[in-house]
Amino acid sequence: MKNLTMMTDLYQLTMLYGYYKNGMDQRRAVFTMFFRDAPGLRYAVMAGNAQFLDYIQALRFEEEDLAYLRSLKQFDEGFLAYLKGFRFTGDIDIIPEGSIIFPGEPIVRVDAPLAQAQLIETSLLTLVGHQSLIATKAHRVYRAAKGDRVMEFGLRRAQGPDAGVLGARAAFIGSCASTSNVLAGQTFGIPVSGTHAHSWVMSFDSELAAFRAYAACFPNNALLLVDTFDTLESGVPNAIRVFEELRAKGHKPLGIRLDSGDLAYLSIQAREMLDQAGFEDAIICASNDLDEYLIRDLKQQGARIDLWGVGTKLITSHERSAFGGVYKMNALETDGVLVPKIKLSDNPVKVTLPGRQEVYRLYDQAGMAVADLITLDDEVVDETRPLTIFDPQDTWKKMTLQDFRAKKLLQPLVRGGQPAGELPSLAQIRAHREAEEASIWEQHLRLVYPTAFKVDWSDRLWQLRNDMLHENDKQGEQ
Repeated sequence: MKNLTMMTDLYQLTMLYGYYKNGMDQRRAVFTMFFRDAPGLRYAVMAGNAQFLDYIQALRFEEEDLAYLRSLKQFDEGFLAYLKGFRFTGDIDIIPEGSIIFPGEPIVRVDAPLAQAQLIETSLLTLVGHQSLIATKAHRVYRAAKGDRVMEFGLRRAQGPDAGVLGARAAFIGSCASTSNVLAGQTFGIPVSGTHAHSWVMSFDSELAAFRAYAACFPNNALLLVDTFDTLESGVPNAIRVFEELRAKGHKPLGIRLDSGDLAYLSIQAREMLDQAGFEDAIICASNDLDEYLIRDLKQQGARIDLWGVGTKLITSHERSAFGGVYKMNALETDGVLVPKIKLSDNPVKVTLPGRQEVYRLYDQAGMAVADLITLDDEVVDETRPLTIFDPQDTWKKMTLQDFRAKKLLQPLVRGGQPAGELPSLAQIRAHREAEEASIWEQHLRLVYPTAFKVDWSDRLWQLRNDMLHENDKQGEQ
């Protein structure tokens, strides 16, 4: 388990020092993480929980860490001694990996001594934010492929080794079928797949010789890259010739890969050529700077592609470079009482929700999600009585649910600094994501102009926020 304690911003440590010097470090605090609504991110796939738990379990300042902090000449020896015994002892609740989540709702809740809750902010936003971003991108690509398999192979374009390995994990959660990343396969048990490069073909005297050599090495897994010279004039015909030789020896070739040119036209022509040669089962794999929009367009043009290799634009989440996660204080203990806190701003989007919160998903009789409801943690959602929910901004928009089911989304991850239970396997996370997707209406997940999913507030939460805003207005008038 890698110690990432020093993976933090300096201002977390300067605040810890201030809390320590003012005797505030042990005051109970509640923080939540959420992400803000933005174009291209109207929903997300939750990911990164396992790595965040690893971080919490390994959190401690080693001697070399303390020596470095001492060299900054910003902290006294008493504080460095305090850090030597620093451990996380609080509680963390989190929405499970693979869940479909929406902007503005708490996806992580931290209830811990103030210094501990503050320190973990940067690593939480990094670990959960990055993987949730890539899992979401992978899910969008998967949905655009409409049931076709998607292979993640962006390692060489990832923004560093950790981004490549953890990005492959996140992409698998988001529904990629496999990865080219061997380390990710070894670490997480993700299926690995791959073909060969153009350099393989160029290393032989002819394309045909290159294909024969590769097929000899992998007679039952021959996927040949056919666009090194001329896709339709030489690549596909040479591949068919080698496939015929494999078939004569009792082997079944896998297929071909297209990596350039008009993928719709080339795949249609290649499919016809393969079928005419009796290789109806041979797959066509395509790559070349693909993303969800290009895949959608290619399918609309009738492309005959079975496997999509998506690299750069998946592993870097091209078009949206950051998750936009936010971590804010909601309550702080004062004289033994947990007091709600609110962050104000001239920008209404940045005004936060106060109090220790829960979030519920509300389902209709058919099991479809109709809204998420954020409440205060001591509220009970009574499924036996009609429930009226309303838009927190346009309060006249109301809906009354008669027969519904409510599911609490935040689940225990850490209790008293220790894991709250066994984490699910990647296979279980994938199964959970599939079940989640089946319960969300299509219009909330579509690529372009999705309908916003309802994320409403309880009456009490709405009233508490308004009362705190009005109280601030009164203080400003004095």
